[in-house]
Parts: sequence; structure tokens; C-alpha cells
Amino acid sequence: MSNAVGAEDFLFELGTEELPPLALPELERALAESLRSALAAAGIAHGELVSYAAPRRLAVLIRSLATRQGEQRIKRRGPPVSAAFDKQGQPTRAATAFADSCGVSLETLGRIHEGKGEFLYFEATQPGAETASLLPSMVQAALDALPIPKRMRWGASEAQFVRPVHWVVLRLGAAVLPARILDTDSGGRSRGHRFHAPGWLDIDAPARYADILREQGHVIASFAERRDMIRHQVTTSAAAQGGTAVLDESLLDEVTALVEWPVAVVGRFDERFLALPREVLLSTLQEHQRYFAIEGADGALTPFFITISNIDSREPVRVREGNERVVRPRLSDAAFFQQQDRRAPLAAWRDDLDKVTFQAKLGSIGDKVRRVQALAAHIAPALGGDATHAERAALLCKCDLLSAMVGEFPELQGIMGAYYALADGENPEVAAAVREHYQPRGAGDALPGTLTGAAVALADKLDTLAGIFAIGQKPSGTKDPFALRRAAIGVLRIILESRFDLDLGELVAQAVKLQPVQQAGCAEEVLSYILERLRAHYQEAGVASEIFDAVLATGSRRPLDFDARVNAVAAFRSLPEAESLAAANKRIANILKKSAAEAAASVDVSLLQVDAERALHAALEGVSAGVEADLGSRRYNAALTTLAGLRPAIDAFFNDVMVNDPDPALRANRLALVGRVRELFSGVADLSRLPG
Repeated sequence: MSNAVGAEDFLFELGTEELPPLALPELERALAESLRSALAAAGIAHGELVSYAAPRRLAVLIRSLATRQGEQRIKRRGPPVSAAFDKQGQPTRAATAFADSCGVSLETLGRIHEGKGEFLYFEATQPGAETASLLPSMVQAALDALPIPKRMRWGASEAQFVRPVHWVVLRLGAAVLPARILDTDSGGRSRGHRFHAPGWLDIDAPARYADILREQGHVIASFAERRDMIRHQVTTSAAAQGGTAVLDESLLDEVTALVEWPVAVVGRFDERFLALPREVLLSTLQEHQRYFAIEGADGALTPFFITISNIDSREPVRVREGNERVVRPRLSDAAFFQQQDRRAPLAAWRDDLDKVTFQAKLGSIGDKVRRVQALAAHIAPALGGDATHAERAALLCKCDLLSAMVGEFPELQGIMGAYYALADGENPEVAAAVREHYQPRGAGDALPGTLTGAAVALADKLDTLAGIFAIGQKPSGTKDPFALRRAAIGVLRIILESRFDLDLGELVAQAVKLQPVQQAGCAEEVLSYILERLRAHYQEAGVASEIFDAVLATGSRRPLDFDARVNAVAAFRSLPEAESLAAANKRIANILKKSAAEAAASVDVSLLQVDAERALHAALEGVSAGVEADLGSRRYNAALTTLAGLRPAIDAFFNDVMVNDPDPALRANRLALVGRVRELFSGVADLSRLPG
């Protein structure tokens, strides 16, 4: 290929043992972004940057990379002039040392005024460095910055990486850049597929990297390309069986990270296993075997599955048979576990939960269940649900933890409990709640679909939050062993998205009261923690932090009410009156902070002497009843829109009236008047916290 003058294609490839599949996409993204940032910081121009990731390699191709940095503008501020020269005007050691470090004589240094001082100053232009001399350190820095929680050493090497390193490719155009990266000498050769092409492959030109690996190495280097290939193969293979593939996106990512040369193979299992719950089959096929299940036209699973092989076998029948041999005993085990579990009803495991520790200071899982029962029965009526159903569902919700099926497939907790509860003849809503009480399990997960499920889910999460805070184990930094962040977000999502008008402060207090460990201030801590998760929710939605703080100051503890106030203040911020009224509220807040104790209990009309204060009082009287009605009905948008109309009267008041009049009676009356203004605005939010 032809390159622009002064530019060459660059390739970096790191060859390793098999990389962690779940981490591979993030490693690819982080490496590419780190190199992109390093080139930008160094002022090195380049064209398209393409990243690659496969089980045994990470690579980045940079097209048309400038072979030299642009000119570098150097600007350095030296010591203050007062320290650079003595009283006789002679240069001090500070001045001469600065000049020496810049490589110039003292006379050539300039001076610059910054703030209140004058400083020696050096400014110059120097030619940029050769890109080839900078790339190895950039690559090493990018590798050092990769998000790897735990690095390992191998052999006698002192280098550390997520997996042992076997080769490094560093090519700028036709030249190999000599370097030692992670204790490995760089070269211009890669390796192909471990079985199809295990030898060395010469990468004669960076731009041909992906083609050489594909054509000579049996490796599809692009993660995105392999992913699309697998999706197409799986979809086509399922259609050939007259069905539709169950395409789980996270499974698709994981399988893509496990293979270099994907080849779909269709297998089959005994139809008798279709009697197992759908979730058991999917867990076996997807979670444990990394297979794709196939559904029929009716949405039911068929006895076929698709596995993605990493080799293009000359005997695909053997590959199929091998996978069928592996999955058969797993499904047989699942059928056996279900048979064992059904020897007794779900409720029979309830007493044994007292023998399983939840947390040493908080008792057994049985103790937790009793607390959740009490709290769920308290919550259910507030949702419009049945307290008896909630109590029964709470009693059963953890029982399947002792089942053989959940012991083998922990991801099925709650799910198997629901199946077993239905088989026992429990109320369908109770059975559904056993499944739903874990929801939402994470971001984007579904919420409980029944009122009973919502009540038990809230109770379970609030109990965990209250208990762990009570024993002083609240999250710190990135450590959150009890998943309290997820629990808090789950509580908020259930309340807000299901539109449950609950007093969160009261529910937290109830949960704390039920704990075996009582800690002063615990309820306030838990509530504050949950509300901080609410702050994060609004920040992600683009709501300014000061709006959240303005509403938080009202003491609202009902998430639905809180949400209505936030939305109203956000809308108010767009009004032309907003900035002036925010400033007025700030001024009133400052006045009352100093003099609130002097304010009269109410405004005495006979003491209103200035036209502006009479006008403000009249305006307040004209809107008060309507605003208070709006506040009582949570029509916060309407209340703020009405109050925005007070701007002319408020502006005139502060222009013409001195609140802190020398006359105590006038001062007290005026303080009562501005206090009334603040009272009405504070019915929605503390607008003094907004910029204004």
C-alpha cells in the first residue's frame, strides 16, 4: 500500500495464554483508548485506529501514523522574580538553576505576571521526537493501565500480566521496533490457531495483519467479526432444525471470547429432559456448557442445541457426539435433583433454615425470613396487596436454598422455589413472589410483577440493608460484599417504576427496628445511603446535583413525591424568572439565618409602610391559597409556575425595602413577610441551593 509522506501503519500485538473470556471486550477497549489518548497527548497524528481481541491475543492497528511528533511548544514558569534576584539585583541560585534546567542563559528568560506575582518564564519550540522512539513506552504504559484486578507472574520473569505472554509484535511500516515488553522481546512474527496453524506467521505489513491471520493462521482476529459470524451460524443452524436460537447477548460475548475460528455444531439430547423446567435446561446449556438452545415455533425448547467449536474438524460427527456425551449426564443430574427435591413440600425446608447462618451477628437465614415476613406483611397493604399472601411468600422465599437443584445450580434460587410452590398447590401469587423477591437482580432486570412479589422483594432488600448497616459493615470504596448498592437501587426501582407511594423513611425505620443489633442513628444512615443512590439515578438522567440537593433539603422521604419535586424544579430552571428567584431565595435564606428569631409570628398589614412591601404582601395573599392547594396535591409544577409570577413583586421589594429596619416592629414584620415567601417556595424545594 502507499502511505502519505511521513506516515506509516503501526501494529502492536500481544500474544498470550488464553485470556479471561468475560474480561476480553473490556481489555480490547481499554488498550485501544489508552493508546489513542497517549498519541493525542504526544501530538502524534494518525488515521483510523482498529483494535483486535481473540482468546490468545490483543492487538491494535493504527493507520497512517505520523513518523514524527509535531513541533513541541515548551512553556515553563520559574521562580518568583522576588526570589530570583537579591536586593542588589544579582541573580540567586534559584534563577541560575532554572536557566540551566532550560538550557539557556539567564538573560534570555522572559517574565510573566500571574495572579499577584511576577515570575521568570521560559518559552521555546523544539522539534518533535521520532514516533518510533516513543511507541514502546506508550505500549507499556497502556498495558500497565489495563483494568486487571489481579496480575500474575510466570516462569522466572518479574513481569506481571493477566496471563503469561509468549510473543510481542511491534511493527512501524516494514520495520520491527526493538523493545522488551512484559519481559518479552518484540518481533515481527505472530502465531496462528493453536491446532490449525501453530507455527510462526510473518506479518510483513501491519495493514495485512487480519488477512494474514485469517488466511494463513485460521484466526479471526476481530472480536466484532467473530461475534457476527457466530450469530449468523447459530441463527442459520437453528433455522435448519426448524426453530429459533435463544440468543443471549452475554453468552454470545463469552463464546466469541473463547474461540478463534468459530464453527457451529448442532447436537441433541433426550426428549425426556424437556420435562425439566425451562430455566433448568437453559442454565445447563448456557451457563454450564456455553451452548445455544433452540426454541420451536410455539416458544418451547426443543431437544437440540448449538455449540461453537474452535476447530474445523474433519470429523464433525465426533465433535457433535462428544458434546452430547458431556451434556447428557448434566441433564440426568438435574432430573435426579428435581426428583429428590419433590420428596417433600417446599415448606418442609423452612425449619432447617435456622441451621444456616445468614451473618454471625444477624443470625440464621431462618431469622432473616422471620424479619422479612413481618416487614412484608407491613408493606403489602400499603401497595394494595394481601398481607397474608406476603407473609406466606416470605416464609417460603428462601426454602429452595436447601434444595439439591439450587445446590447444583445456584443461579436458579427463587426460580425452583416458585416451581416447587406451584407443585405444592400454593396460591399462584405466592409462588410467583418466591421467584420475584430476588428481582431486580441487576441493572435492566425485570421488576416483580405481583404486589406480593414487590412487598417481599422490598422487605428482603431493606432487611439486608438495615442489618448490615446495624453491624457496621456498610460498603466502603469499591468493596460491597453484601451487594448493598444493588439492594438500594432495587428498592428505588421497585418504588419509582411501579409507582408505589411509600414512605421510605418509615419502612427503613421498621426494618431497623426488627434487627437483633440496634445501633443509634442506623435508620438515618440507611436512608441517607439509599437517597445517595437516588442522586446517582438523577445524575445519570442529566439532572443537576443542586436540584437534587434543593429537594433533599425539604426532608421528603417518599420517592414518588421526591421525583415529582425534582421534575418540577428541573422545569422551573428553564423559566426566565428562575435565576432571579433563586437569588432572592438565597438572600432570604441568609437574612433568616441571622434574624429568624426576630420575625413576627405573622404579617401585620398595618405595619406595611412602603408600596413595594404592600404589593408583595398582596401578591402573596393572591396566590397563597392556590399554591397551598397545589402543594397538598403534589402539583409542584403548577405551584412553581404560579410562584414564578411573584418575581416582579419580590424584585421590587428588595430594591425598595430595607428588611433589617432599625425599628424592631418594622423589622419583625418584614422578616415575617420574607419568611412567608420562603415558606411557599420551600413547599417544593429549597431554591436557595440553586445557582442564582
